[in-house]
Amino acid sequence: GCILDGKLYPFGEIARTENCFRCSCSRSAMRCCSLFHTPVGYDKENCKVVFNKESCNYDVVQKSDPSKECAVYSRV
Repeated sequence: GCILDGKLYPFGEIARTENCFRCSCSRSAMRCCSLFHTPVGYDKENCKVVFNKESCNYDVVQKSDPSKECAVYSRV
């Protein structure tokens, strides 16, 4: 298998790793891509970015009240 972040994964396709990546493990290499997109267009003065490991995405929330979401205009 392949080791990623100290964890052993079997050969083949891995739909989702513990750290939110989709990977392909072969004898010669392990190739991964992220399942999340980083927010870049949002109100940086009043909002902050928090990684949500359950949804494998970044939540953008108000600094003053993290229970309220902020609008996101673009992600990369």
